[in-house]
Amino acid sequence: MRLKTNISYKPIKTMLRLSSALKITTIALAAMLCSESLMAQGKMTRDEYIAKWADVAIEHMEIYGIPASITMAQAIVESGSGNSVLARTANNHFGIKCGSKWTGAKVYHDDDAKGECFRAYTSAEESFADHAEFLHTRERYNFLFSYDTDDYISWAKGLKQAGYATAPTYAEGLINVIESEKLYLLDRKNGRKLYDDYMAQKLGLGKPKEQPKSDITPESEVADQTLAYADRGIDPNNFRVTINSHCGYNVYLTNRANYVIAREGDTYKSIGKLFELSQRTLRKFNDAPKRLELKAGDVVYVERKASHWRGEGLTHRTKRGETLRLISQIYGIRLKSLMKLNNLSEDIMFEGDELIRLR
Repeated sequence: MRLKTNISYKPIKTMLRLSSALKITTIALAAMLCSESLMAQGKMTRDEYIAKWADVAIEHMEIYGIPASITMAQAIVESGSGNSVLARTANNHFGIKCGSKWTGAKVYHDDDAKGECFRAYTSAEESFADHAEFLHTRERYNFLFSYDTDDYISWAKGLKQAGYATAPTYAEGLINVIESEKLYLLDRKNGRKLYDDYMAQKLGLGKPKEQPKSDITPESEVADQTLAYADRGIDPNNFRVTINSHCGYNVYLTNRANYVIAREGDTYKSIGKLFELSQRTLRKFNDAPKRLELKAGDVVYVERKASHWRGEGLTHRTKRGETLRLISQIYGIRLKSLMKLNNLSEDIMFEGDELIRLR
């Protein structure tokens, strides 16, 4: 997200809301899809299913880094667009089995073997949320989060490699759904608008009215302000660029991600409230464990960090006492991505004078 210096800062969730013109298009889409659904004898069509859950998929992409196209494609494949027995009777839209640590409700269903245990949910929303947590917390899926959110091909192949499904053509199936339904549009900036524009043309609703110019400055017009300073003896604070201010906080930019500087007494909860983000989401953006509290001067990202360094230099030379997480905050890179880039399995503290790969 890029913010102009002559406007007030808008929280990320507000930026992503549809404009009134787009809402009109969405209402027309819903009406058309509803009639299609009735013709399908009560079964939800694929188009209707996507229209219903695309916003949730985009939200999970912003919070967890899972491509919205992947979430939607997996849901479509695993649940038959919400029409499978497992989806209708147990609200399980992703075919997630119980596992040894599952303590929730269960149902039994024939899959690879007869009578296998599957998770049951109170709602489809709960299933979508558990899917995001499932991928985010399982160690075998960690490597996926080093891929960019628009790299659906690597994600699809990685899911098969990690063993999400046993079907030999699982990755190809996901890719085929994404490309045939143009779900990759959801992974892009203003993805819901792009997808709804495509659907409007597909259903013969005509091209929606041209949207007013966004308050967001194009990426090409905003220079990243942090340099690869370690090998030059330069204080990165000298390069902090104020993008805007919000509720008395200066908003800065590093590696295409916005952040603020914590003050005395700040908490993840208090800063999250200012930017319409939950404490849990803000901690995820900053790779902050539950017990880690803020102190004055800490960098607090208010949107998701990148998967690699986009500025000058390829490496960072560590100083004594620096941790991998601290480096991830300096450069605006996700901690899991830094781990993968440097073949590390956990956050560590360095003795100094070591080179850390940034991309």
